[in-house]
Amino acid sequence: MPIVWTDVPEANQLLETDHLALLIGLVLDQQVKMEKAFRGPYDLKQRLGGLDVREIATMDPDKLVKVFRERPALHRFPGSMAARVQALCQAIVSDYGGDAGAVWREAKTGDELAGRIKKLPGFGDMKVKILIAVLAKKFDVKPPGWEKHAANWHTVADVDSEESMAHAREVKREMKAGK
Repeated sequence: MPIVWTDVPEANQLLETDHLALLIGLVLDQQVKMEKAFRGPYDLKQRLGGLDVREIATMDPDKLVKVFRERPALHRFPGSMAARVQALCQAIVSDYGGDAGAVWREAKTGDELAGRIKKLPGFGDMKVKILIAVLAKKFDVKPPGWEKHAANWHTVADVDSEESMAHAREVKREMKAGK
């Protein structure tokens, strides 16, 4: 099932082919529309001239914040999200040799996969579950026991049209409201 989370085909393609972009999109997916969050890695790549994990990890933090603040801003909270994305990139460099896909590629079990994702900056319990669902449904990453760690509600992992995106947004709203 292809990724259709934004209205920009190149942004969707980037999410499918660049593991770092996928992780950055999930980090940005809070307090903004999902489409904006998942377009963020594409826009960041355009502004930086590439999406290089080591470059982002070692970039002057003020410069990265400035890139996030360029109009239109990459996020509603550009300062805190720039710091979170940089921390994510630093963790990928230090823990996975700069290979974002190694986070899941080297996981032998669902427990290990969940643990690896949970250690990444910007990933709490909900995002861990969402990413595991995305990995299973979009990338066929299914180590033994993955199911108990995956989101069991309608998430971006289930989005394949504008209608299913609207449904995912509604489910997210209801969850926030505590329904």
